[in-house]
Amino acid sequence: MLNCQPPSASGSPRFCNMGNFMRLPRAESAEGLDFAIVGIPFDTAASFRPGARFGPNGVRNISAMIKPNNIPMGVNIMDSLKGADLGDVPVIPDYIHETYAAIEETISGVIGCGAVPISIGGDHAVTLGELRAAAKAHGKVALVHFDSHLDLCDTVFGQKYNHGTPFRRALEEGLIDPSHSIQIGMRGSLYDPDDFKTAAELGFKVIPGDRLHKMTAAELSEEIKKRVGDMKVFLTFDIDFIDPAYAPGTGTPEVGGFTSFEALEFVRGMKELNFIGFDVVEVAPPYDHSEITAYMAANLIFEFMSILAYQKKTGQRK
Repeated sequence: MLNCQPPSASGSPRFCNMGNFMRLPRAESAEGLDFAIVGIPFDTAASFRPGARFGPNGVRNISAMIKPNNIPMGVNIMDSLKGADLGDVPVIPDYIHETYAAIEETISGVIGCGAVPISIGGDHAVTLGELRAAAKAHGKVALVHFDSHLDLCDTVFGQKYNHGTPFRRALEEGLIDPSHSIQIGMRGSLYDPDDFKTAAELGFKVIPGDRLHKMTAAELSEEIKKRVGDMKVFLTFDIDFIDPAYAPGTGTPEVGGFTSFEALEFVRGMKELNFIGFDVVEVAPPYDHSEITAYMAANLIFEFMSILAYQKKTGQRK
């Protein structure tokens, strides 16, 4: 008999499982899929403005605007791919380690079915759980990281697990290969003027925002390809990479960023990389005017899906 009772908020937060990306079908498993959408509505690790827990719902709602044909990429994503929305990871607000375990289990399930996980955060701390699942399946991966912050702090508020620390922990846990990883777009004022030097000492290549503003999309693409090589790649995109004029709905905005068009061009330029996962994080709908930040995030997901479709259409991906 059909259970008509709403799920109890004592078992799952009220902000979980509230819609499907691009009105795709909802699925319980990634079996037989090329990609699976997964929401991770967790923002307990945010250090300034909370609200990214509502990111998955906000991005899904506005994604109804997106159509399946990507003209610049020359693909209809659903002609080449099978995909579905798996709903949200069963996060536990305020309990980051238990949430990490749930993220790892969910993403491992997607990868185990042969699908590419496409996750919607949540604050940037959630990426550590995704990388744990990716490394368990693939070994160390190359990280391509678009952001205005390095997120390489050792501690924040004396704590090891925060949205400013995920890639320091990922490095320590052997989840990523820094010699094949690249961090792109960092900018803004700093407490420690040696932050970029520290990133280099840890083995990362950093392209700061001021340098990126002087580069073309083609030049960035070459830099990324040269750095990544043949490694399997996890792409993480913090929405605050984009200038707050185009994406105001985020917890720690930084001026001097990049336009929506530039961001799309940068992603399209990576269509030859061997991607095994993607996330877009830090969308905070409470600060989002007219849903433009959520719509930007939805379009970044669409561009990543288009890369998978392009690769399948051209035989790069089976």
